[in-house]
Amino acid sequence: MAQPTFLLQPLTAAICIACYSPLVFANVQTTADDVMPVHTLAPIVVTTQMERDANGLIVRADPKQPIQPVPATDGADYLQSIVGFSAVNSGAGTNGDVTFRGMFGSRIKILTDGTENLGACPSRMDSPTSYISPESYDRISVIKGPQTVQYANTGSAATVIFERTPEQFDENKNYRGQASVLLGSFGRLDQNIEVAAGDEKKYVRLNTNRSVSNSYKDGNGTTVPSDWERWNTDIALGWTPDKDTWLELTGGKADGEAVYAGREMDGSKFARESLGLRVEKKNISDVIKKIEAQVNYNFNDHVMDNFSLREFTPTPMMKMPMATNVARKTLNARVAMTSEWEKITLISGVDTQNNEHSIRKGMHNSYKKQPRQTDMEFQSIGAFGELTYDLGNDNQFVTGLRLDQVDVNAVQSHQSRQQLLPSAFLRFENIHPEHDDGKTYIGLGYVERMPDYWELFSPVSGNGNSNTFKSIDTEKTLQLDLGYQHAHGNFSSWASAYTGLIQDFILTKYNADDKAETRNVDAVIAGAEAGVGYQFTDAIQADVSVMYAWGENTTNNTPLPQIAPLEGRVNLRYIQDRYTLGAYWRMADSQNRISEREGNIVGYDNKKSSGFGTLSLNGTYNLSNGVDLSVGIDNVLDRAYTEHLNKMGASGTGLPTTEQFNNIGRNYWARISMKF
Repeated sequence: MAQPTFLLQPLTAAICIACYSPLVFANVQTTADDVMPVHTLAPIVVTTQMERDANGLIVRADPKQPIQPVPATDGADYLQSIVGFSAVNSGAGTNGDVTFRGMFGSRIKILTDGTENLGACPSRMDSPTSYISPESYDRISVIKGPQTVQYANTGSAATVIFERTPEQFDENKNYRGQASVLLGSFGRLDQNIEVAAGDEKKYVRLNTNRSVSNSYKDGNGTTVPSDWERWNTDIALGWTPDKDTWLELTGGKADGEAVYAGREMDGSKFARESLGLRVEKKNISDVIKKIEAQVNYNFNDHVMDNFSLREFTPTPMMKMPMATNVARKTLNARVAMTSEWEKITLISGVDTQNNEHSIRKGMHNSYKKQPRQTDMEFQSIGAFGELTYDLGNDNQFVTGLRLDQVDVNAVQSHQSRQQLLPSAFLRFENIHPEHDDGKTYIGLGYVERMPDYWELFSPVSGNGNSNTFKSIDTEKTLQLDLGYQHAHGNFSSWASAYTGLIQDFILTKYNADDKAETRNVDAVIAGAEAGVGYQFTDAIQADVSVMYAWGENTTNNTPLPQIAPLEGRVNLRYIQDRYTLGAYWRMADSQNRISEREGNIVGYDNKKSSGFGTLSLNGTYNLSNGVDLSVGIDNVLDRAYTEHLNKMGASGTGLPTTEQFNNIGRNYWARISMKF
């Protein structure tokens, strides 16, 4: 696998040397009159995301901060640190498939810098988050529920945005940068560099990273095949001719490979090519405050095989060495305008998406000589408006409406589907007076969702009909979201709750041959996330958070499958100026609400799961101005445990195909980072 040579071990040595270089990182600043020491506080290892905006509805996270368990390699890995998220583990140490409140797949809208980058594997080996390196972004925002209409094909469960902010330089400093290296158990090595330079009118930014790991051992000392290697490189060229104008051209490439304990094939290629152009103009008139436009192209090229990363073993399903090469081209465009009149703010616009899926396969590497066969063409065009009205007395009303015209073509069978899909929401928000330090919200949202590629093309039947493409109905979600946050003195608390009715929920069932069959059912969902925090002393603080999701298939009066159990997280921190110490205790209850052999395109319920608890420890130390060291021990007690959302072992990995594999055992890691 080709990878950038400048991102290998020399970076590790360079950072270690720089940590103790007074010429590069002096810990004092000198003025004409005196010498003042500069004290930089040590970072806190993030174990659960508590920061909230927009009355508790939106969660924001800083992906450049170290997290525990061991810092993330991809988007799904990072999102699990945010309360409400889980992931279906396929057995690689990376490339899980994220779930939120028990919902999966395209019900969660994943965006990078405002655009969507879709995976290609028919069994979602390369989920959209597989192509995301979190540390390359400046901020992650999670909008819970169907409470925004600003993005194409609205997510019914949540909208997740990974975004980078524009660079700003002045005459005093025309460059900035940061770099980090992480070393961990089982050969884990991560390297990340971000550098930018420019002046008041232009800039260039480079993000590049590499991550590699061997297979891990579980708490019983059993090796779980799970090694990976991946790299990403992205560059941005920005132009800011004045304070109200911003133009940015971006491009990127990436690749990777991953071994899966829970699949019969591994991912030997995860190649990405990206190109984008974004323009923003502010303060156009007294009414028009901003116009923004962007166009983005992504090409994901993915190969799965059963011979290049493991010793080939014949199975009843695959008797010969086989490889499948799938690809997805995606073109997104969006134009939006922000207007203001007295108490009204309106964001309106149009967007479009075109994507094309292709496939080719063969024995060994013979697929490379085959032409790519297009099997799906997807096109959507939508218009939206999202309005905020200031009601006074710290109250506001927010509402939105969008329409998407979606056309999907099954190219090889010469079939097509067209659908006009509405989505809308309304929400009341209240910011209490300052002495109460609280915020509340309540909102009602509605989304109609077209079945995605995996629901239309991967199953062998739909609603009992062999023509799945034509037989699966659109999914309709009506959901109520409400919540609050409160902080007063040393005590803080927050809660978000929801309940929803889903008509024609798309449910996947697996037959005796493990072939997926899809049907529509009606469902009810409900759940909540909540947390409390307390500052015992200036140095000691603690917080506790819980999350619970529940779902019922009301057509058959059975539980909705693949929903993570009740989970609690306890954090205790000791904080000083230059160092911090932390303990993180994660507890998951047993899950008795299952529906055997039902689930989603990645996994299904096979048995009830047992509860477990894991203890992790972490610490940080500020070595000098801009240089920090973070260390951690995950699963301190070396427990052997299995997540409920977990696939079973697969042929060729040496693990039982009738049993789920365990998660990682005791794991040590250290991360050093510097800013300049």
